[in-house]
Amino acid sequence: MGEQARFGFVINLDVQDSGRLPDPLRPAMRAELYRVTGDALQRAGIADAQVHREDRGDGILFVLAPTVPPQVVLGPWLEYLYQNLRHANRNARDVLRVRVGMHAGPVTADPHGRSGRAVDLACRLGNSEEAKRLLRTAPAAPLLVALSDSLHRDWVGEGVEWIEPEHYRAQAVRLPEGEQTAWFRLMGAPGKAPSAAPTGVEPPTAAVREEARSERGLEVIGDNHGSGVTVTAGAIGRVVQGGDADKEAPAVPPVTATRVRGDGHGSGISITAGSIGSISTNGEGGQP
Repeated sequence: MGEQARFGFVINLDVQDSGRLPDPLRPAMRAELYRVTGDALQRAGIADAQVHREDRGDGILFVLAPTVPPQVVLGPWLEYLYQNLRHANRNARDVLRVRVGMHAGPVTADPHGRSGRAVDLACRLGNSEEAKRLLRTAPAAPLLVALSDSLHRDWVGEGVEWIEPEHYRAQAVRLPEGEQTAWFRLMGAPGKAPSAAPTGVEPPTAAVREEARSERGLEVIGDNHGSGVTVTAGAIGRVVQGGDADKEAPAVPPVTATRVRGDGHGSGISITAGSIGSISTNGEGGQP
């Protein structure tokens, strides 16, 4: 009879664009990766005895014992890892940028290491083309996190201390087992989250922006990554796109060549522009 599977929290780390690094520089890269991840574990209160490590060349596989609370990994450990990467990259010639895939589930131990679908999924999420592309589009971000749908649902969705659900975005990823939903977070990209539009909400189109610009010189651009966005154009006097489209908006003074953007911080944003006052994203007029 083989070894019985036990619950484990699986973390797979891959260095972005490691293939471009010359061989003589790889030992330093690996040493730095072990340093920043190990220090983050220590600062988060995760003991060495609770961690199984496997070297992956340009990455590391961690399998954490069931005694490690998932919220500690998704909260303090990720934050410490991010801060360590920021500090390490501050004066580095070759910056270290990391993709982290995470899942939790049954893991089987054998003399060669750890295996199971939980291990496979964590590795494939972090190494997916979607994860690589997202980090590539945010050169200022040192860290991308990719969570399984079940991990996000069970431990992120409700939000606890250190964990901010609004920073994650769902996106379909194509894996050998079929299409899966992953939850991505870019850490360290100023004002930016992975650009997956919320279900049922369309971002303002080029035609909408052009209409706003041509009528009164006002460009209206909704929140990049928030939820429930309804775009309004105050100077035009009506809602031009969103759930309240074609409703009348309160009259406001004329505006010339004004650009109006959402605040980029999630739901409930207000769009403001100088003297036009504030137009709430729910289609109702605000106060000047």
